[in-house]
Order: sequence, then C-alpha cells, then structure tokens
Amino acid sequence: MLPYGRHSIDNDDIAAVIEVLRGDWLTQGPVVEQFETAFAAHLGVRHAVVCSSGTAALHLTALAMGIGPDDAVIVPTNTFLATANAARLCGAEILFADVDPDTGLMTAAHAAAALSKSEGNRVRAIFPVHFAGQCEAPDELREFARDHNLMVIEDACHALGSTYEVDGQTYPVGACAHSDMATFSFHPVKTIAMGEGGAVTTNDDRLAIRLRDLRNHGMTRESERYTNTDLAFNASGAAHPWYYEMPTPGLNYRASGLHSALGLSQLRKLDNFVERRRKLADHYDARMEEIGPEVVSLARVMNCRPAWHLYIGLIDFPMISMPRNDLMVALRERGILTQVHYIPVHWQPYYTNRYGPSDLPGAAAYYARCLSLPLFPSMDEADVDRVVEALADIVGLN
Repeated sequence: MLPYGRHSIDNDDIAAVIEVLRGDWLTQGPVVEQFETAFAAHLGVRHAVVCSSGTAALHLTALAMGIGPDDAVIVPTNTFLATANAARLCGAEILFADVDPDTGLMTAAHAAAALSKSEGNRVRAIFPVHFAGQCEAPDELREFARDHNLMVIEDACHALGSTYEVDGQTYPVGACAHSDMATFSFHPVKTIAMGEGGAVTTNDDRLAIRLRDLRNHGMTRESERYTNTDLAFNASGAAHPWYYEMPTPGLNYRASGLHSALGLSQLRKLDNFVERRRKLADHYDARMEEIGPEVVSLARVMNCRPAWHLYIGLIDFPMISMPRNDLMVALRERGILTQVHYIPVHWQPYYTNRYGPSDLPGAAAYYARCLSLPLFPSMDEADVDRVVEALADIVGLN
C-alpha cells in the first residue's frame, strides 16, 4: 500500500533515541539545544526555538506578538486549521485571503483584498502558507506588510528545505530574510520527523526570548531579568538556585530530548530527503504530461525551488465524469492512498458561523480539482509510474 506520505527512519535514528533513553535527560536536556543550534545553522538564522508541534509553533508566534481580542490577522484559506486557529485562540479575528487556483498560494494581491475587508480591528500580521513546499514571492509579501505596518509569520510547515530567489540572491525558507518569524512541523509525513515536533525561527533576539519563555509556562531562570530582587537574591547578591520568575503566562510546549534526538538525526539527512523528493516530483511531472489536460500538475511558482512536501494533481472531475471520492476509492483498491489538501478553512462551521459566507473563488476552484498523490523519500520511480498509470487507466485516459 502506497500512502500519500511516510516517514523514513533508519538505524541511526533509532540509535540516537536509544542514547537519550540511556542517559539522564529524557526532556529539557542538552540534545534539545543541540538540535536548535544545528537547525538554526542549517537555515542561516539567528534563533531556532524547538517545541512540541507545528501547531504549537504557530500558537507561540501569535503569543509572542501579543496578539489579542482587538486584533486581526490575514490567513490564506487554503491551509490546515492550525494556521487560523493559532491566532483565533489568542482572541484575534481572522481575515481569510483567497489563493491562486493553480498553485493554492496567497499572493500580495490576495492579502490586500483581505485587508480591505477589515472592520474595526487592528490588523497585526499576515501568515503566508508555503503550500506543498512552494512559496509565493516572499519579498512582495514583505513589502505589502511593511506598507501596512504588519508582521510576517511564515507557515513553513510544508517547506523545510525549500529556497527562493530575490534579485539574484538565494534564500532558504526559514532564514527569515523577508519575515519576522517562520514556523515548521516535524510530523512524520513532513520532510524530517520527530514523531511530533515543531520549531520557530527568527532573527529577532527579543522575540526569541519571548518564544522560549512562552513554551515553558512563561518562566525564566535568567537572573539578569529578575524583578523581585528580595525573593530572587541572597544577602551576597547571588541568585537563589531554585528561583524562577514568570513575566507572562505561557504553556508547556516543550519538545522532549527523545523527540529532539530523532530530529537532530533526521536533520543530517535533510538534504538527501529534499533531493529525493525533487527527483520524484520531476518524474511525476514528466509522466503527468502524458495523461492530458484533464489531469495536470500543480502550477509552478517563479523563483522558488521547493522541497515538495506534497505532490498534487489538479483534476477536472466533471470532464472525466468521475467524482473525486470514486477516484480515491478506485486508487485505494489498487493499493494507492490519496488525500485532499485542504478544505478551505473559511468553510468550516466555526468560521462560517462567526463570519458568514465568504466568496473566495480561487480557493473554491483549487479545492474542486486537487488530489494529493503519494510522495515520500523511500519511493522510487517505479512507484510514481504505478500511480500515474493507475490514475490514467481509471479515468480512461490511458
């Protein structure tokens, strides 16, 4: 059975986790900081703050910005629930943006259209989603954000290993060259796996401090930041070894040493994983061109070299006279599992009850055609051939 995604775990990954199990620190140990340091170095960013999931990473960014009930943020509707929910859980209102029907990505024009619908709330940020691994003109989104005094928080959970070009210079996604913070997920189907895990990257020292506090109940043990000096210090001026302070409430979003050890081991293979995904995507592209206009690949974005978290086919279901559900069932019967990424978030009952219906035609057109096909590093070209040939055969285009 070919799933749409699968982790790749080797003996060295298992050995890394066993080493932590045999050590003194199952959580909050030195391997967490080692992973953070290596991750930041790989992306060329000042800070990486590892946490318990990509959802936690998104929530931490909203908390670190001080997002609250009088605020609003712009979120593309083609994303997983967590992108919008992270800000909504802080009390902010969500301004859903449309997306390009052929890429599933929000452009600066889509963000501007969403901004124009703001009523009363102070718009604080935009959350571009690097869908399937592609990123849409980060420099243009940054320029739009600066023009409107907004922060930029990249949802890069699909895009670890992706790069993009601006004025001839190449930037890794997550280096925060055109954003304030970027978030990542290390769920098993993502580019590297921690089991569950995530990270926030930033070049802002102040934000990094807030992120680290907020993932650990809001606590600090840095004596230079203590304010209650009578409790914090002894008569000689030394900080009490047991003492801590909470400048602001936080949550337990820590990543364990076990997860971080797996993440650190997986990070060493990231370049190989990315290259394998690219080669498989290239093979998909070549084979998909043989099918016909009824089944095409996701459109490619200029100046972006994606790591390809997902491989998505855009299928004209009325033209092939087959509903998407029937095609998915037929592929499953041939041992091929597919998925749909994503149901537009503004269609979810919670958000329709809160905001009423929204007309976002690009997202609707994208959703009507999308189907995620199997893509993961341990596949080979024969697996791609099997998927494409089954797809063509089922829809009668072989």
